[in-house]
Amino acid sequence: MSTSLGPSRLEALLESAQLLHSSLNLDDLLRHLLRSVMGRLLITKGVIAVAEQGRMRLALVRGLPKLQVGEMFDESEIRANGIHLLLPIGDASAPVGMLGLAHPLNRTIEEEEIEFLNALLGIAASGIANARAHAETHELNQALDQKVQELKTLLDLVRGLTSALEPDDVAQLLMLTIAGRWAVRKYALVAWKQGHPPVMRLKGMELDKLADYERFNLCPDQMDDHIRVSDLPESNFKTLLREEQAEVIFPIKAGDDTTGGLVVLGPRPGNLSYSESDLEFGAGLTAQAAVAFENAWFVRETLERKKMEQELALAANIQQNLFPASLPKLSHLELAARNRPARSCGGDYYDALPVSGQTHLICVADVSGKGLPASLLMSNMQATMRALLGRIPSLTELATLTNSLLYATTPSNKYVTAILVEIDPETGQCRYVNAGHTDCLLLRANGEAEWLRATGTPLGLMEPDIVALMAPYEERSFQLHPGDLLALFSDGVTEAQDEEENEYGEARVADFLRPLASEPAEMIVDNVFTEIDRFAGSAPQYDDITLFVIKREP
Repeated sequence: MSTSLGPSRLEALLESAQLLHSSLNLDDLLRHLLRSVMGRLLITKGVIAVAEQGRMRLALVRGLPKLQVGEMFDESEIRANGIHLLLPIGDASAPVGMLGLAHPLNRTIEEEEIEFLNALLGIAASGIANARAHAETHELNQALDQKVQELKTLLDLVRGLTSALEPDDVAQLLMLTIAGRWAVRKYALVAWKQGHPPVMRLKGMELDKLADYERFNLCPDQMDDHIRVSDLPESNFKTLLREEQAEVIFPIKAGDDTTGGLVVLGPRPGNLSYSESDLEFGAGLTAQAAVAFENAWFVRETLERKKMEQELALAANIQQNLFPASLPKLSHLELAARNRPARSCGGDYYDALPVSGQTHLICVADVSGKGLPASLLMSNMQATMRALLGRIPSLTELATLTNSLLYATTPSNKYVTAILVEIDPETGQCRYVNAGHTDCLLLRANGEAEWLRATGTPLGLMEPDIVALMAPYEERSFQLHPGDLLALFSDGVTEAQDEEENEYGEARVADFLRPLASEPAEMIVDNVFTEIDRFAGSAPQYDDITLFVIKREP
């Protein structure tokens, strides 16, 4: 600040600085700035423009009816409307804004007054920066609060869906959750599966015709996770939705990615629109419900078909449907996997889930305990993984959120160990998180054995806050080179016992796989199961055995 300013102006500058920095609201700050300048210099016309995303826009206009707030800053137009003095707010080479003033009545602005204005605008620049930082912080806090509420809503829904075994119960819980979230007064849900009557929940809409879904030709390639009615192509289907004032559709995707139903929402109160964040969250809720619908349909089919009364037999059939019917065909990779439970139903699980393009997430998991309780928890694990995948940007966040969901919806003595490996078939680049799972084997083409050790605690075992503070999940990476072999397995492989209770162990696994590394993946899996049976002899299989082999072509 120049010392050539007189005491009165220094005092005025100090007073203005205090006022400018006392407000964290940008509009209030700009109004005070322009009001102070115009009042001090007795000016009747003034304007302030503020830089936004590299462009200068009018933020405040006084005495210039031809100029409107929000218009682009045009110096020639500004001057044509009677503005004679333009001063930068902040650094002249990259100002955060511009102050424009007309001449005072019957005089010109003196040099000392301009010096005062420049000093004041320098102070105002920092005030603007503070106000913007405060606004950004406020927006981030609001976004965080919204995410926390969304997570709580998701947890509540998952908790309810875990106990919902009837499609009607799933439909009721989903629509109560959605209607409560956005206070919609008009909605419709129609869910269907071949061989079953449709499930419907309607409020304020006459969309029972959607039960005749086949005539609308609803195919997976036509239905995204969420669709605005306005974006649909012109058709009888769109006309029907418009008549009922529908705005948004969330397809209910079945396990084979076919459309198994629709959630249709009407307008929100107060003419509020559905943001992209709202649509993504609604799609997440519907995805959770879609898995619950599939489980509910399957339970109903199983009960009706076989009239099962023993819950163990029921669980065995449910669990069999958790495993993928076939593994994906990936370029440069060969996949094979098998599971053999120790009882009629078990707690091991494996899957190969698409992430983007050919990139897939390979998962092998093991639930604590055996039998029916383990099978039910594994069903919850599968539903959680399939619902979250693609919406969570990293494996550490996927493991962290899965831990939170399982911890909130399972008994304290139940947990899941899992190894999650994301693999790019084109490059062989892999990332993984080992959540308390047994060490798995990366066998290099030269025979060197590397072990994928644990990088975090089992899922659902510890309270989320404790995990975040003391044992956060860690992501590691490795390169799967041509000729390398990756063997992911449950502890039923390494802890298989013979008649004398000797364990098979990691060393035997690596030694047995080395001479087999050039064989087809399916043959490797067959030989490992045969080898475990040979080692065990007459000893019973006391734990579930799961093996997933991934080979990169030489």
